[in-house]
Amino acid sequence: MENWDEIRTAYQVARLGTVSGAAEVLGVHHATVIRHIDALEGRLGVKLFQRHARGYTATEAGEDLLRVAQATDDQFSQLAGRIKGRGSEVSGELVVTSLSTLAAQITPVLAAFQRAHKDVTVRYLTGDRLFRLEYAEAHVAIRAGGPPDQPDNVVQPFWEMPIAAYASRDYVDEYGSPQGPQDYPKHRFIGPERDDSRAPFYIWLRENVPSTSVTFRSSDPIAQTSAVISGAGIGFLPETEGNRHPDLVQVHPPRPEWMSPLWLVTHVDLHRTTKVQTLLKFFKDHAKEGFL
Repeated sequence: MENWDEIRTAYQVARLGTVSGAAEVLGVHHATVIRHIDALEGRLGVKLFQRHARGYTATEAGEDLLRVAQATDDQFSQLAGRIKGRGSEVSGELVVTSLSTLAAQITPVLAAFQRAHKDVTVRYLTGDRLFRLEYAEAHVAIRAGGPPDQPDNVVQPFWEMPIAAYASRDYVDEYGSPQGPQDYPKHRFIGPERDDSRAPFYIWLRENVPSTSVTFRSSDPIAQTSAVISGAGIGFLPETEGNRHPDLVQVHPPRPEWMSPLWLVTHVDLHRTTKVQTLLKFFKDHAKEGFL
């Protein structure tokens, strides 16, 4: 590309959503930002942004540009740090993604990392969508299940997450606790909306509990947890999460077949950057201490 300044300007507009915000970060006049955007769109022949009263929203083409520019900006920052003899510094934006069910365990660790590295801005993205590391949508992904096999990703084992079955005290007072499979038809269970979940504990649920006993279903893990706390039935939670709630009773302790392996995933292009390596070590050290 002939003019990196234009791409960097578009990157900041896409990231911040406003011309004024981009101008402040770049240290230029807002007219310069608009001129760069217009010139870049003219050169590419596509609209990179939708203009509206609240600011700028990236189009699909703009999102593609943002991902590539973000990866390039990270690499330039690391190069500049090494050239200046500051390669050991950990600063700038750090994007981590995981399933929302892991948020209660991951967020305190990210907060501790930020306390240790105050120049880092953390973005923690959760959801069922698989954020694409090859497009620099995240620096580090924490994924569950079988080892990810996307090309050009570096995959490292992280932690085996113990899962237990819980119910509220009110539920146990009314229904008791199941002593074995023979009692499952008399109980109420909380499960996923779809019957094809690959979570080990939901596979166990399908194989051992009658479908008629799964009386509360949801596609939202947060809603499932809330249903357990509210007394809707027996549900599955990470042991550390279940033990945080004094009104919950552990109906079944963690079982090996319910274990959910977690993986640390990075893209090869950013894997060796200082901040990614520092965060990976931070996660691994905390996992050894049983932080989750």
